[in-house]
Amino acid sequence: MKLGDRDVKDFSIPYVIAEIGANHNGDMNLARKMIDSAKSCGCDAVKFQSWTPDSLIAKEEYERNQQYKDSPKKHFGSLKEMVGKYYLRPEQHRELKHFCDKIGIEFCSTPFSKEEANQLEEMKVPFYKIASMDINNLSLLGHVARKQKPILLSTGMATLAEIENAVRTIESEGNHQIILLHCIAIYPPAYEDINLNNIPMLRGTFGFPVGFSDHTIGISIPLASVALGSCVIEKHFTLDKDLPGWDHEISADPSEMKTIVLEGKNVCKALGSCRRIVSDAELEKRKKFRRSIVLTKDLAAGHILDDEDITFKRPGTQISPDMKNYVLGRKLTRDLAADDVLRWEDLV
Repeated sequence: MKLGDRDVKDFSIPYVIAEIGANHNGDMNLARKMIDSAKSCGCDAVKFQSWTPDSLIAKEEYERNQQYKDSPKKHFGSLKEMVGKYYLRPEQHRELKHFCDKIGIEFCSTPFSKEEANQLEEMKVPFYKIASMDINNLSLLGHVARKQKPILLSTGMATLAEIENAVRTIESEGNHQIILLHCIAIYPPAYEDINLNNIPMLRGTFGFPVGFSDHTIGISIPLASVALGSCVIEKHFTLDKDLPGWDHEISADPSEMKTIVLEGKNVCKALGSCRRIVSDAELEKRKKFRRSIVLTKDLAAGHILDDEDITFKRPGTQISPDMKNYVLGRKLTRDLAADDVLRWEDLV
């Protein structure tokens, strides 16, 4: 499957998405700095979230004045105040897309309504990301699927039946460009709840490429997902984990993101082949690290070798230990001293 200019498939170098989301805090200067940094880290794309105060949350939820207390940070105000400050206006979408195009990194976003999906389509985004919360929003899934672009579908909170229903909804619109993202929609999840083995399970169950949308703290878990063949890593991104806002504390900073990009490539390369291959470098290493047959004592020409006459020491440049049975019982052609390395020409 193609995401922008990149061919993406399981067990390939992962396509890394810096999930800025709402971490720009409504500040376009900060947003541009984050895009610049993500590009410097080697990310393939930056992702935002496309919602408005009206498209995401109902009046009843606002009236509770809740602040999503499962988030590790305290926030500056009510939920309604935060949503009002953090959402991206249409002109800000276009401004950030233009900036991404200028510096050479893909712009993408998660639409939370049909109108926002249409806005992203007008901006010619290369693919769509569907949030875990909308995996059962079949109306939105069908609408996005009809745009016939790749869809990255997060599976947090979903049962297998719900994932299957979502996949069938997308396919029913003639769109088979699906990447499933294993996801745990807790910020951050407990390690025992991450279940990275869901990655090969989802691949085997649905037959689509599978990536990982990560909400853990640090870099070890997304890199572990690469060893299981993740084709995409989506990781929240910040310039400063101490900034106010929903996701900064569980986000990767530039140093961590750079490591995820670099080491993700290294892990992918290191997976190699299931076929057992001894490299040229290892073949050369045998000469230093393996052993050869060595004499334990001074021996005269004509002596017939027995088990007590030999031992095995480095280097591995002459007769190897597994050739012992072809040595015992044979005569020496010349006098040899203790600790001499035995050679085939020393034997009758």
